[in-house]
Amino acid sequence: MRADNSATTTSSIAVTSAAPHPSRTGAGGTAGRGDGATGEIGGTGNGTLLAGLGVVAFSLTFPSTVWGLESFGPWSLVAVRGVLAALIAGAALLAGRVPVPARAHWAGLAVVAGGVVVGFPLLTTLALRTSTSSHAAVVVGLLPLTTAVFSSLRTGARPSRAFWIAALAGAAVVIGFTVQQSGGTLGSGDPYLFGALLVCAAGYTEGGRLARTMPGWQVTGWALLLALPLALAGAAVALPSEPVHLTAHGVIGLVWVAAGSTFCGLYVWYRGMAEIGVPRASQLQLAQPLLTLAWSFLLLDEELSPAAPVAAVAVLACIAVTQRAGGARRPRR
Repeated sequence: MRADNSATTTSSIAVTSAAPHPSRTGAGGTAGRGDGATGEIGGTGNGTLLAGLGVVAFSLTFPSTVWGLESFGPWSLVAVRGVLAALIAGAALLAGRVPVPARAHWAGLAVVAGGVVVGFPLLTTLALRTSTSSHAAVVVGLLPLTTAVFSSLRTGARPSRAFWIAALAGAAVVIGFTVQQSGGTLGSGDPYLFGALLVCAAGYTEGGRLARTMPGWQVTGWALLLALPLALAGAAVALPSEPVHLTAHGVIGLVWVAAGSTFCGLYVWYRGMAEIGVPRASQLQLAQPLLTLAWSFLLLDEELSPAAPVAAVAVLACIAVTQRAGGARRPRR
């Protein structure tokens, strides 16, 4: 077991895959999975399932945001989303009597808050004013590869060559398919989408690292509370200046992006990352654009190409290779 992501080689301690994460938010608690990037200790099946549930939750984010924009302006939607998610997180932390994280964790939590809680929702919401949900899926097509690169640079993890080949192939399939879906053109919302890609990858990487030293739901909860003052200020400014027209779709979209994507989705996602490691978990998101396209077809009446089944099979093959490649290895020193 390694304490707090140490790269020092130590002996492994057997931990069953069904064992819950102990509460370890204090100064220097250790995670039940050790490194979390190697996959050496049991629990990979459970971790894959949890991360997969996170992908399903995230796949609904873009269609739900489009629904939310029926009732709210972009700035209001992001601000109210952040406030509601933070209230849910605060209630959960209070009910669990969770102690305040150690000072060493707050910088990482700030990265999670800035990237996942504020940056990604704001940039993608601004993009969806002019981009379709299907076109916005292109950012998710690049996100798995970008997250794996960020993780390698941040933690020193070194995935195998087979992993990188499969990750690049999966990204190429997803990007090619989603660009073909959008007619092969870039839109005015694409700069927002590419910015969202970078900040989200940083937030995922830091959150996955923190989830090895505290339970994933606490990582999500404290990041949401850290962003709450900014969300409240944004709501106070945006709500009076942007018209609000409540509709059933708008309310459902707001509730989902706040409770489903932001809180519940991040909870299972970070817990899954702690189990199987950031690189391997990130590649499960190769399926997310295709799921988003399916939801966009069902919920928004956007067109779905006949090539979707072919792309889905190719993506699933790439995911299988990345999972069998065994994740990442820590460098010796």
